[in-house]
Amino acid sequence: MIPDPDKISKFIREAAELDVLPRFRSLADHEIIEKSPGDVVTVADHDAEERLTRLLRDLTPGILVVGEEAVHSDASLLDKLDTDEPMWILDPVDGTANFAAGCSNFAVMAAYVVEGKVRGSWIYAPVAKEMVVAMEGDGARLNGEKMQIAHPEGIEGLKGRINYGVFDKHRRPALRERIAETFNVDKSARCAGHEFVTLAKGEYDFRIYKKLWAWDHAPGTLIHTEAGGYSARIDGAPYKPNERTEGLMCAPTQESWDQIHDFMMRD
Repeated sequence: MIPDPDKISKFIREAAELDVLPRFRSLADHEIIEKSPGDVVTVADHDAEERLTRLLRDLTPGILVVGEEAVHSDASLLDKLDTDEPMWILDPVDGTANFAAGCSNFAVMAAYVVEGKVRGSWIYAPVAKEMVVAMEGDGARLNGEKMQIAHPEGIEGLKGRINYGVFDKHRRPALRERIAETFNVDKSARCAGHEFVTLAKGEYDFRIYKKLWAWDHAPGTLIHTEAGGYSARIDGAPYKPNERTEGLMCAPTQESWDQIHDFMMRD
C-alpha cells in the first residue's frame, strides 16, 4: 500500500521551507561544494535529504531510502535499487546548479518504488509553491487539480528538449539540421523535475534524455504517464528506475513517441 500521499507532500514542503528556501540566493561560498567538475552540491541538499530520510523512515519503518547525496557518499547504495522491496528515492534539490546560481528552476522530488516500479511520485517547486503528485492508476495532480496532456495531430512543430549525446556522434550534425526544420527545440532547463512538470502541463511536448539516474527520472516518468503521456527507453523498452542504461524519451502519446523515434533514428 502506498503511504498517505498528503503526508509525503507535507514532509516535502517542510524540507523545502526549513532547509531549502532559506538558503535560496543566500548561500555562502563554503556552502557550495563541487562534487565533480560541473556538478555541485549545497548545504541545502544535505539538510533536506537528512530531514526527508528521517521523516520517511519514521513513517515507513524498515523501508529503504535511497537519496542522491547518500549515494554520492556510498555508491554501493545503487545496488539496493535492484531489490523488489519497497523503497523511497529522493532528490532533495533537483537542479542544484540552478539553485546555487539563484535560478528558481529547482525542485524537491520523491518516488515510492515497489518491485522495481514507480507507484507514487512527488515533485515540488518551492518558489512557485507548485506540488505535483501522481499515484499509479489515479492520475497526476498539480495543487490538487488533475493534469491531462493534449494529444497532437502530428509531430511537426512540437516543442521539446533533446540531449544529442544519446545519438551517434557522426549523425548529430545532419540530425540537428533536420530537427531544426521540424521541431521547436529548446535548451535543457538543467532540472529534470521542472522539465517533467512542463511536459505534464503541456508547455513542452517531448524530451530526450541520455544518462539516467533514478532520483532524476523516477518521479517524473510516473507523473508524465499519469498525466496521459508516454515514456520509454530510447530502445523501446519500458523505463525502470533500477536500470542505469542511457536514453529515455517522453512524448504526448505512444503514437507520437513512435513517430518522433522513427524521425530521430532514420538517416
